[in-house]
Amino acid sequence: MTETQASIESRPPSVAHLFLQRVEATPDTEAYRYPVPGPDGGQEQWRSLSWAQAAQRVYAIAAGLIDLGVRPEERVAIASNTRIDWILADLGVLCAGAATTTIYPSTNADESCFILADSGSRVLIAEDAAQLAKARERRSELPELSHVVVINPAGVPDGDGDWVLTLEELEQRGAAYLEKHPEAVRKAVDGITSEQLATLIYTSGTTGRPKGVRLPQDAWSYMAKAIASTGLLGPEDVQYLWLPLAHVFGKVLTAGHIELGHVIAVDGRVDKIIDNLPVVQPTYMAAVPRIFEKVYNGVAAKARAGGGAKYRIFQWAAGVAREYAKTSQENRQASGNPSVPFGLAAKHAVADKLVYAKIREAFGGRLRACVSGSAALAPEIGYFFSGAGIHILEGYGLTESSAASFVNPGENYRTGTVGKPLPGTEVRIAEDGEILLRGPGIMQGYHGLPEKTEEVLEPDGWFHTGDIGELSDDGFLRITDRKKDLIKTSGGKYISPAEVEGQFKAACPFVSNVLVIGANRNFCTALIALDEPTIMGWAADHDLAGRGYAEVVAAPQTRELVEGYVTRINEGLQRWQTIKKFRLLPRDLTVEHGELTPSLKLKRPVVEREFKDLIDEMYEGSREA
Repeated sequence: MTETQASIESRPPSVAHLFLQRVEATPDTEAYRYPVPGPDGGQEQWRSLSWAQAAQRVYAIAAGLIDLGVRPEERVAIASNTRIDWILADLGVLCAGAATTTIYPSTNADESCFILADSGSRVLIAEDAAQLAKARERRSELPELSHVVVINPAGVPDGDGDWVLTLEELEQRGAAYLEKHPEAVRKAVDGITSEQLATLIYTSGTTGRPKGVRLPQDAWSYMAKAIASTGLLGPEDVQYLWLPLAHVFGKVLTAGHIELGHVIAVDGRVDKIIDNLPVVQPTYMAAVPRIFEKVYNGVAAKARAGGGAKYRIFQWAAGVAREYAKTSQENRQASGNPSVPFGLAAKHAVADKLVYAKIREAFGGRLRACVSGSAALAPEIGYFFSGAGIHILEGYGLTESSAASFVNPGENYRTGTVGKPLPGTEVRIAEDGEILLRGPGIMQGYHGLPEKTEEVLEPDGWFHTGDIGELSDDGFLRITDRKKDLIKTSGGKYISPAEVEGQFKAACPFVSNVLVIGANRNFCTALIALDEPTIMGWAADHDLAGRGYAEVVAAPQTRELVEGYVTRINEGLQRWQTIKKFRLLPRDLTVEHGELTPSLKLKRPVVEREFKDLIDEMYEGSREA
């Protein structure tokens, strides 16, 4: 048995156990950084918590919940943006032996109420008055919800009695409880077993009510040990965490952090990422593809704004980056040596001074690697960043598999794949190409939905992911599409929309979102949403200054611009894959309109319903299947 296997197999029953071990091992080491307002409304400052300081708050929250009557496996919901209090509250729930129900703060009152009721949550930890209001207006439908704990009490009205208390009050209550029962939290942790429920995460389905995914305590302790075994992170790293913690991708990062003991800088404000990176100077960051797409588009737009010469230099450097990355990866794969021909290395060195070094500086200057997950990253964008020295390691997993099932192995990563399975995770490809997974990270099932569970989880533990993929001879997995998203034209040809969409995103620096349509049609079309800052910058230089976004999108010059990119990618596609017609959307797709999940994945049926008129217009007069 290898050391990795031994570590994984001898894991403790829960992350709560790991947390107590971490605090005991490195009490005075920095654990967290988080932003706080500057004095007198001045510039924000970053504050630190050591593991011992974090533990003091975590134990107080855990004891406060125990004092409120929360018992093992009972649910405590958290509705908040990513912030230090979310992590401490979650650890408090786990150290009380209870289970966390996650709710996105963008979830509307109706769905928030459904999740609280379906999960049977006893306590809701709400970020602010707005999150409290969602529960208050449906309080009569939530008889099991005995308390709401508010993190930021500003603007919270009186009149709820002891039903509402602040997080500070909960911690004070817990501290008083620990004075009388100093071993209460340790006893609660000692009582946790591996199969107990730890987390209920509700999937943001494209239709109908979301399903609660039941993840046991053991899933998270397994993930912590498996992530550590990859060697991608070490105790000296600084990880920047902005991902939504209500999503399994963000949640799994907190488990790995506890096992490894490095620093996490926490700030969930997406609009602060660019400002924070030079300040935090992370060595490691996880993100979704949309973030890398926006950075790429922003760099291209800045180069274009600098004039024709600068833009030509950028385009040349982008081409060199892709060629360098592809060549070095292919050579490493063939011989173990990533070296490239002298001429290419010389061009790369010049491009590095002119372009790449500035990109790395924008990421803080110390970034060793990024992990990308939640959706597919267009390979051409991945190769660009790889060649520029921003190494993006794609990974793969689902809510039902505790997020991290595959990840690319450090320096040996292969752009366009999601890497190899984590130790302890098994994979096989079904006859129809579907990816099946088995291992400790797999869910127990869907909460209260045994029939739905049976549809995807076989009695011997194999989970049907619904994704199509292929394994290389040496174990690298390539995702080709969602099983349900493969489309078949009326001519009988199968098409992967994601493949065509990825190519378009890599080719067109103005695109924000694109949806390829063609199921049961005799040709493919596309709905295209443009990135507002990028296209507005272009518009100002093309006789469209002063016009609004919708006007710019509707302008003939804009259509002509995008048509050029459509023509370019069509040249590299099979005939039946080509985009014959397209429409530019009058606005971008958003989470608020329900067209994107909180992790920024397209909800195809929602988009198709919302813009049905534009789709019908493109197929008007065409022969249907």
